[in-house]
Amino acid sequence: MTEQQLQSKIIKYLEGLGCYVIKTISTNKRGCPDLLFCKDGTFNAIEVKAAGKLKQVSEIQQFHLNLINKTGGTAIAADSLETVKETFR
Repeated sequence: MTEQQLQSKIIKYLEGLGCYVIKTISTNKRGCPDLLFCKDGTFNAIEVKAAGKLKQVSEIQQFHLNLINKTGGTAIAADSLETVKETFR
């Protein structure tokens, strides 16, 4: 499954939970996570990678995930829908 296909499945899953989801294409911040969403009043983000490619999260991408977590949101890197389901129910 490609990264884009996985993103689509994750978006459908999150929208099914009632989340407001944005797929980032171009932002003013390099390394911004692929998906930004609000769930139960919390800001969340997912950096989506193709299966087996989690080690390819760049330093700047990890910086943004850490910053979101540090400031009260939940941010993860995921290479499967199952990982997303385990984190966001």
